[in-house]
Amino acid sequence: MANHFSALKRARQTERRTARNRANRSRLRSSLRAIRESLAKGDEQAAAQAYRQTVSVLDKAIQKGILHENTASRYKSRLSARLARLAK
Repeated sequence: MANHFSALKRARQTERRTARNRANRSRLRSSLRAIRESLAKGDEQAAAQAYRQTVSVLDKAIQKGILHENTASRYKSRLSARLARLAK
């Protein structure tokens, strides 16, 4: 356990940041799961709506440092391709 004041403060900050990052990562994973489930069901309207929400969550994850920009771009590309296949 930390003894110095600055080390105690850093431990508190780390706890808060870890909780925030965990919440953001969980929100991202839930959103990805939702669109994948709607794609699997074949529900085109629900998938399109879930895609818009997921793209928003992906962009926010980039801003918050949860995902790398290229990783999010790859997710968006693959999901939009699956959505386009469903629309055909």
